[in-house]
Amino acid sequence: MSKSFHVEYSPEALDDLRAIYSYIAFHLKERETASRQAGRIRCEIRALSEMPERYAPVDWEPWASMGMRKLPVDNYIVFYLVVPAKRLISIVRVLYGGRDIENIVKEEQ
Repeated sequence: MSKSFHVEYSPEALDDLRAIYSYIAFHLKERETASRQAGRIRCEIRALSEMPERYAPVDWEPWASMGMRKLPVDNYIVFYLVVPAKRLISIVRVLYGGRDIENIVKEEQ
């Protein structure tokens, strides 16, 4: 049996999760829904510890050349990198799928 991968979050990914929770809980006033959504996202991220390369790579630059992958969870997309030599999964961002993610990433560079 192969060893599982360790999952770590970037500060931006943690901020993204907090923002998702805050928007649903306080703007939409649905605290239970916010908790369930955040829980589903984190559960799917934890599942990446086994077979993390099963999700599709991103097909736009600069993330394509980095080997960035994308995990869809409901209306959100988790972007992550797999570092096989370290048995590590680095969660880079968690973004709402309805946004123009490619342009958001390019503007942040």
